[in-house]
Amino acid sequence: MPLITPSYLYTFVALLAVSSLLVFSFMAYSGNIRFSSETRQLRNLMSIVAARSTELLALILTTNASVEAYIEMPASIGSQQYWIQLQNNSARAWLGGGFGNVRTEGSDLRVYLLKETFATGYYAAGHGPAKLVCHSIDNVPNIRLTAFNEGN
Repeated sequence: MPLITPSYLYTFVALLAVSSLLVFSFMAYSGNIRFSSETRQLRNLMSIVAARSTELLALILTTNASVEAYIEMPASIGSQQYWIQLQNNSARAWLGGGFGNVRTEGSDLRVYLLKETFATGYYAAGHGPAKLVCHSIDNVPNIRLTAFNEGN
């Protein structure tokens, strides 16, 4: 009789180890699916902001007017905070974005805008609608991104 009890105990320990591996594997898999879904949502949001920015830039280049536009933004994506930022260098202008409360210099997600554009400003999640202000200075299109409640 003492030989049967240890075999049951070994079987129980083996089942416990296998079930733990399965549970942790499914947790990791669901975390990856959630993160890829949140990344896709951020990319879609950045595409909307970039499309609206390009539309405004085209409008001011043809009419030489100043334009403001507002875009409704979600308070968060999934359970994460996000940020988007307009930046440029001597060659290109782009809209960058990422997750977290603090914006970083090098963002993994980028959407490029018109080449000769001066782009500034950022938007952090949870501050209401985003505001795009676009005007031309010396035939150089300027676009700025802020939260709706921020001043000029």
